[in-house]
Amino acid sequence: MRMIRTGVYAKPDENINQLLRRFKKITGESGKLEDFKDGLFYTKPTTKRKQAAGAAKSRNRKRVEKDSLPPKKRWHLLHIVVYFNF
Repeated sequence: MRMIRTGVYAKPDENINQLLRRFKKITGESGKLEDFKDGLFYTKPTTKRKQAAGAAKSRNRKRVEKDSLPPKKRWHLLHIVVYFNF
C-alpha cells in the first residue's frame, strides 16, 4: 500500500472543521488522493478505454446541448390549451 505524504499544520486559532476543509482542498488540487484511489484496484486497459470514451461522449453531448439553439416555441399547443380553457 502506498503512502500519501500530504499534510497541513493547524493554525493557533483554527478549529478542526477548518483544518479538514483546508486538507481536502490541498489533496483535491494535488490529485494525490484520486491517484491513490485509482491504484487500489486493477482496471483492465479495455475498461479504461471504455470509460474514457464514455466520458468523451458525455462531454461532447453536454457541449452540443450548450451550444445548440434554444427550442422552438410551439404556439399551436398554446392555442389548443387556450381553446379548451374557454
